[in-house]
Amino acid sequence: MVWCMRVCGWVLRKKEIGRVVIVEVVSSRSKPSVLVLKEEREPDLYAVSKTLDVGTALCFEGEIAAEQKSKRGIEYTVSKIEVYSKPVSPLPVEVSGKVPSLLDTRIKYRWLLLRNPVEKAIFNIRESVFHAAREYLRRNGFHEVQTPKIVAAGAEGGATLFKVEYFEYQAYLSQSPQLYKQILMNAYPRVYEITPYFRAEKFNTPRHLNESWGIDVEQGFINGVEDVLETLENLVSYIVNYVVDNNKEDLETLGVNLEKVNPPFKRLRFTEVVDLLKNEGIEVSEKEDLPDHAERKLGEIMKSKGHRLYFITGFPWNATGFYYMREEDGMYTRKFDLDFEGLEIASGGQREHRYDKLVEAIILKGLNPDDFQFYLESFKYGIPPHGGFGLGVERLLMKMLNLENVREAILFVRDRTRLLP
Repeated sequence: MVWCMRVCGWVLRKKEIGRVVIVEVVSSRSKPSVLVLKEEREPDLYAVSKTLDVGTALCFEGEIAAEQKSKRGIEYTVSKIEVYSKPVSPLPVEVSGKVPSLLDTRIKYRWLLLRNPVEKAIFNIRESVFHAAREYLRRNGFHEVQTPKIVAAGAEGGATLFKVEYFEYQAYLSQSPQLYKQILMNAYPRVYEITPYFRAEKFNTPRHLNESWGIDVEQGFINGVEDVLETLENLVSYIVNYVVDNNKEDLETLGVNLEKVNPPFKRLRFTEVVDLLKNEGIEVSEKEDLPDHAERKLGEIMKSKGHRLYFITGFPWNATGFYYMREEDGMYTRKFDLDFEGLEIASGGQREHRYDKLVEAIILKGLNPDDFQFYLESFKYGIPPHGGFGLGVERLLMKMLNLENVREAILFVRDRTRLLP
């Protein structure tokens, strides 16, 4: 039995060859539907097709053609066309992809350019990243939570906080769910949140956004930071491999050959990284985080050694948040980064769960413990050793799909200069 299908979408392209009209209709699928309408075969539908403009919203009914001649999409034999809406003016961008759009134009009109299969493929894969993350974390006993996005204090200090007027109080947009994830270690040993991050950083680089999305994870009763490293490398591997298995058509549309990855990922101590870079003529401080150019160079070094993904562990105390557990020497911590070919895609570590040590760390960072009383109180009643991480979704996509700019991986961009659309 042959089933008649109903497909709804928009006219992406239209071409007339003699008494034949070829219409490409883009829908939620990666590949467009191709309608071939001949005057001698279906005169009424042919007449309708002659009136269609690029951008027209319509639905059609038909069957997948027995003979597939089109190289651009799936060809249909059509029995009905219903036109719902025609553009009132020409489209402001070329959605077929015949003429590539500049990045600024793509950002401004992404909601329209999503009719292009290439643009849509990026966001089909983005959806799969979230789906895979939830699937992995649920299977491994993590409980999904939601934490406030209007907060009284930042997890990383005040320099990169967006201020918000909250009645008679000064409040901020959340940089991270870090503090709240830790509080929840009192009742849920494993939690995760898929969440926006708000960072008031005045960067305007291909790797920075002021509103981005992350997969934040925290786990308790750990034996050490290695437990957290294993969770992160298993999660990232699951996500990448899920996309390889389930987004073949999207990857093909993008021309991306994404390879599966498998843990364990290479571990490098921060001091090892400093030595590696010095051997390449790049001087970096042993007491500060790595600058972008050093990260990129390290990516080249590690890729030449066969490591696309690798951890940097044991960051210096000067370069970390107050909540990371310090080593006995006080100089280094149990903080780590996960880098993907020279780009930091995740950061995390083992947290300080000992009350007295935590108060001491807050003071050493120049912060006021009184501003963190809601947080500190949660460390008084039997909180277990714990750790976690935040995985940046846009940065992960950027590396998975070989995108040149992180802005390509988010639907509506919020950066140093963009507040619309």
